[in-house]
Amino acid sequence: MPANPLILAIDNGTQSVRALLFDTRGNLIGKGKQEIEPYYSRQPGWAEQDPEYFWEQLGEACRLLWDTTSATPDQVAGVTVTTQRGTVINLDENGKPLRPAIIWLDQRHARVDGPVKGPWGWLFKLARLEDTINRFREKTQANWIAQNEPELWARTRHFLLLSGYLNFRLTGELKDSTGSQVGYLPFDYKKHRWAGPRDFKWQTMPVTPSMLPELVSPGETLGYLTDQACQHLGLTRSLPVIAAASDKACEILGSGGLTPDIGCMSYGTTATINTTNKRYVEPVRLMPPYPSALPGHYSTEVMIYRGFWMVSWFKREFGLREQKIAEQRGIEPEALFDELVESVPAGSMGLMLQPYWSPGVRQPGPEAKGSIIGFGDVHTRSHIYRAILEGLAYALREGKEKIEKRSGVKIKKLRVAGGGSQSDAAMQLTADVFGLPAERPHTYETSGLGAAIDAAVGLGLHPDFDTAVAEMTRVGDVFYPNEKTRDLYQRLYSEVYLRMYPQLQPLYRKIREITGYPS
Repeated sequence: MPANPLILAIDNGTQSVRALLFDTRGNLIGKGKQEIEPYYSRQPGWAEQDPEYFWEQLGEACRLLWDTTSATPDQVAGVTVTTQRGTVINLDENGKPLRPAIIWLDQRHARVDGPVKGPWGWLFKLARLEDTINRFREKTQANWIAQNEPELWARTRHFLLLSGYLNFRLTGELKDSTGSQVGYLPFDYKKHRWAGPRDFKWQTMPVTPSMLPELVSPGETLGYLTDQACQHLGLTRSLPVIAAASDKACEILGSGGLTPDIGCMSYGTTATINTTNKRYVEPVRLMPPYPSALPGHYSTEVMIYRGFWMVSWFKREFGLREQKIAEQRGIEPEALFDELVESVPAGSMGLMLQPYWSPGVRQPGPEAKGSIIGFGDVHTRSHIYRAILEGLAYALREGKEKIEKRSGVKIKKLRVAGGGSQSDAAMQLTADVFGLPAERPHTYETSGLGAAIDAAVGLGLHPDFDTAVAEMTRVGDVFYPNEKTRDLYQRLYSEVYLRMYPQLQPLYRKIREITGYPS
C-alpha cells in the first residue's frame, strides 16, 4: 500500500467522463474531465452511443488527469467506477459489443403482446396494475431488441449495464455492483440480487440468468486491472477494482446522506430527491427504492426525469445572449444566468411551471406533459428561467412529502449536489421553497467521492462506512430560508402547484388521444 494512498474514481456521466483522484480525507487531488457526446439518434427518439466510445473517452479523461496533477500513478491504491443509470449493452460470446448501447434517454417502445400469463397476470388485473406493467414492458430495451433485431438478440450472450461493461473492460470479469442495478432488468430490489425464478420479471422480457453478470456488494472487489487496462488508465501496476454504485447512489453517499432525515437532492440532467434507509420504503406504491451505495441499504427516490436538462434546454433555446456576453467577458455563463434569476421576484410574478417535459409511469402518468400558466405582458425570458427553477423545486418538494409519508420520518435538512447546485440562486430558491436549510457538499464531485468512499472501505483505508463518511465528507456552504419568501412559496405550492396536475391531467389525456404524443 502506498504511503499516502489515493483512489482513482471513474465517473461516466451523461455529458462527461471524469477521472478523479481522492485522498483518504475526501480531498480532490486531481481531475481529468472529458466532455462526451451523450448520444446520437438514428431515428427520432432514439438515443444510442458506441460502447467503445465510452472506453476511449475514459482513457482520454485519465490522460487529462495525469497531464494536470502533481500526483503520480504509483500513489493509487485502487480503482472504482460509477456510471449513469439504465444504459444497456449487448455483448457476444467473445465479449464484443453487438450493437450501439441504448442510452437511458432513449424513448423507443417495445410492442406489448397481451397480458402477463398465469397467476401474475390475474394479480395485476385485480390490482389494476396492468397499465403500469405494460409500461414497464414497453420501456424494457431487451424487448425492443428481441422484437426488432431478433438475429442480433439470438447472438447476445451477455446483457450488461454500462457499469458492468466498464468493469468488464477493466478486469476481464463479468461482474457488477448490486448498487448499480437500476434499469429494466430482472433485479430483486428488496433482496439486492437477481430475481428469483418465480418472479414476474422473467415473463416480461427475453433476458436469461446466464446473460447477467455476477453481482457483488459496494465495497467488495470486482477483480484486478488487466495489463491492457493499466496502460489505458496510465497506471503502472495491476490494482484492485472495487464495486461502487450508480452515479445517483454515489452522489448521496458522497454528500454524507446516511440517514432518512437527510434529503439528498441531485440537480443533474435528471433531478432527484433521495433518502437512505435500512428499511425497504417505496416512494410510490409498487415503485421500488433503488439500491444504495451503502451496502444493505435502500435509496428511496422521487425523480423528475427531465430535471436540470430543462435548464440546458432554456440556455440552448433562449440563452444565446448570455453565452455570447460570458465569452466576451471571459466568465462562465452560469454567473449571468444567476443574474437572470435574481432580476425577477420570488414567484416569477405569477408564472407557474409544472416540469413534466417527459411523461412518467404512475405519478405523473404516461399522459403527462409540461405546462406553464400565468403569462402576462410583464413576463420575459428571465421570468421563464426562474419559473423553471421554481417548478423543479416544487416538484421535488412534492417528492419529499411523498417520501416522508411513506417512511414516517421527517426530512430536517437538504444536501444538494449536481451541476445545478453550483448556482447560489438555485440553492437559495431551494431553501425558500422547502423551508429548510439547503447544504452544499464541500466538493462538486460528490458522485466520484461516493465511489471513492466505497473503495476506501473496500481497500481497508477506513474500517467502516461510518468512519469513511465522517472522514471524507463535510458540508460547504449553507443556505437558510428567507421567512417572507418561504411564506410566499408555501402559498403558491399548496394553493396552486399541487392543483395543477389533477386539473390538467384530463387535458393531457385528450392531447395524447388526439395527437398520439406522448406515445
